[in-house]
Amino acid sequence: MLKKRLVIIGGGLAGLTCAIHLMKNGHSVTLIEKNSYPHHKVCGEFISNEVRSYLHSLDIDIDSLHPTQIHTVTISAVNGYQISAKLPLGGFGVSRYTLDNYLFEKALAMGCVFITDAVENIAFINDEFQIQTASNGILIAELAIAAYGKRSSLDQKLERAFMKEKSDWLAVKAHYKGNIPSTNVSLHNFAGGYCGLSEVENGVINVCYLTDYKHFKAYKNIAEFQEKVLSKNPLLKDFFKQSKMIFDHPLTISQISFSKKKPIENHILMIGDTAGLIHPLCGNGMAMAIHSAKICAELCSDYLDNTEVPNTNIEAEHLYDNTIDDKRMELERLYSNSWKTAFQKRLLIGRILSSILKKDRALTILLYLLSRFPFLLTKIIRGTHGKEII
Repeated sequence: MLKKRLVIIGGGLAGLTCAIHLMKNGHSVTLIEKNSYPHHKVCGEFISNEVRSYLHSLDIDIDSLHPTQIHTVTISAVNGYQISAKLPLGGFGVSRYTLDNYLFEKALAMGCVFITDAVENIAFINDEFQIQTASNGILIAELAIAAYGKRSSLDQKLERAFMKEKSDWLAVKAHYKGNIPSTNVSLHNFAGGYCGLSEVENGVINVCYLTDYKHFKAYKNIAEFQEKVLSKNPLLKDFFKQSKMIFDHPLTISQISFSKKKPIENHILMIGDTAGLIHPLCGNGMAMAIHSAKICAELCSDYLDNTEVPNTNIEAEHLYDNTIDDKRMELERLYSNSWKTAFQKRLLIGRILSSILKKDRALTILLYLLSRFPFLLTKIIRGTHGKEII
């Protein structure tokens, strides 16, 4: 058995950022990721500028990736009625293919130990984690951070509550060549879902949409669904008519759950989508993943440095049993409370907005009101985005 002090399971945006932060603070990190780099992921590929200063503090040079700078947002109803607004903080577009590979190479250069393998189970026994891998046996760790994404067989093994709920959401993503305003991210509604368009590096357009399976299953394939459902929105119809997909085929992911998740399960610290997934319409999932990595890395650094974990005035939940030491208990309490303070309100607003966007008439009325009172749209955007973090 290999014994490690800290292991991160999952090498996506949250896992890699957390690893870089911990290593910058002088800690050794082992990261287990089942896929090799680079690879594409189903993602909106827009990042709010709220995390730009924090990334800079980690010596992550986003500008070297030539991201598209994005300043405005457009939302349209199924009939094509649209409104636009300025994004309070703005953001940038960069593909996960490019960004994740950049973070991987940076973490590798900093000394992160990467294991390309699948994690089959995690058990917490005698105040340490036993991490069962498919090909590398069992790793023993003092701290375990889970960053394996939206849904995994590990969630079933950990008996996470959201896995018992049925989820009908399906996401589709592909890159296109076409012509859209480069500084704008747009969200276009169609029956049963919504589609985001925004530019990433090199003038490539990322197209990512979410739909419920009930609407999708009536059609033979993705091409027919886009032609007969998405293209009912005239703005999407014009886009698909004038653009060319540069992927061999779209990427898909099914059974996406937006149900509440716990940021800690069986003493494992959850970050990124593993801890909670905001509806893509909010355009803030990537920034949240990075922010959660920051919260986790800072608290784990204090823990690993054997410094006294600071107290907090936020009332804690009873997350613990009597078999773990006070230091771990305080780490978990602080992480749970910090995560909820940062993200719980955003997730709630995302669920409310999603319920409105699924109803054509309700959305049309909302867009009309927002066109008359544009300050309300800015207020909604601020509600789903955080303040700049450093």
